[in-house]
Amino acid sequence: MPQMAPLWWTSLFMMFILSYMMINMMMYFNMKHVTKKIKMKFINMNWKW
Repeated sequence: MPQMAPLWWTSLFMMFILSYMMINMMMYFNMKHVTKKIKMKFINMNWKW
């Protein structure tokens, strides 16, 4: 049915955009968390020395 094609492509495009944004957000917050952990490890090493 050609009447449904634009809605289908719009929903597909929106799903791709939303999944891309979610992956980017997850990677960003994961990197933030890892950098915090690394900084804490460095602080602990300085304390030991």
